[in-house]
Amino acid sequence: MQERLERLQIKNPTLKLKHQWVPYSKMSVSLKRAVLAGEDTTFVKHHGFDWQGIERAWERNKRSGTIVAGGSTISQQLAKNLFFSGQRTWWRKGQEALVTVMIEAVMSKRRIFEIYLNMIEWGDGVFGAEAGARYHFGVSALALTPEQAARLASMVPSPRRYRPGAESHYLNERTALINARAVMVPVP
Repeated sequence: MQERLERLQIKNPTLKLKHQWVPYSKMSVSLKRAVLAGEDTTFVKHHGFDWQGIERAWERNKRSGTIVAGGSTISQQLAKNLFFSGQRTWWRKGQEALVTVMIEAVMSKRRIFEIYLNMIEWGDGVFGAEAGARYHFGVSALALTPEQAARLASMVPSPRRYRPGAESHYLNERTALINARAVMVPVP
């Protein structure tokens, strides 16, 4: 969070970090389901890695000749967010994999997901479910409706692209897809 804030403050020196930790019980189930539906539907089943997702991403990237898809799980994303910079190297990916194994060995799925939801970015300097819910919808993370939760989850791949009230075809389509998937996703 601090690293991201410092980079953003180069363009906007007055930008402040918006973040408030909230316990897992103070986040709506709709948000939990929506984020899992959008980011990692097999989270409660895997042991840190979604090998089929990694294979799909590999094939897609190979076809396009560039990196267009990632196969990272929430556990891998948490490892990256906690311990590594945004630098993309094979060496860093190896380190990230090792930390992912350790995280999965010492934390419950619920704790991994709680930390992830409290660190995820939802705008310039906006981190965590509580700050994201307040920034985009003016409500607490606990009060998010299923539609609002799906909209937030839709923003996860490119969080700084969207301001409160943002509309786009992509957001509408992704929100509808996440809403449809969310009811089937188990939460820890």
